[in-house]
Amino acid sequence: MADDRDDIAWLWDMLQACKHVEAFVDSKSFDDYESDLLLRSAVERQIEIIGEAARHVSTNFQNAHSEIAWRPVMAQRHVLAHDYGEINHALVWRVATSHVPELIGLLIPLIPSDGSDDTTDPMTGD
Repeated sequence: MADDRDDIAWLWDMLQACKHVEAFVDSKSFDDYESDLLLRSAVERQIEIIGEAARHVSTNFQNAHSEIAWRPVMAQRHVLAHDYGEINHALVWRVATSHVPELIGLLIPLIPSDGSDDTTDPMTGD
């Protein structure tokens, strides 16, 4: 059975990957995204990380926080990792620009804060 600290660590990984996605797409258009392999690859990788971390969050925690769409988050990771030949770039863009910011808002209250409102990793500064 997963320890609450494990869940928090996975949530933190999800939040950091979400913030990376948000930074990558900031000031970008869908045309920028669609035409830039490096940008697409970076966004897709971070979405994979979000889904993989979500997969490790305990079932009990997921059930207690049904406001997060756990299954679709994990399913998107599966598509990117295993069905990469079938990636719908418009869908990934919508995930990156709509769903990821919403997920950030849902994750922040779930991660204990030391009161500084700083969600950077104390070990790496990320």
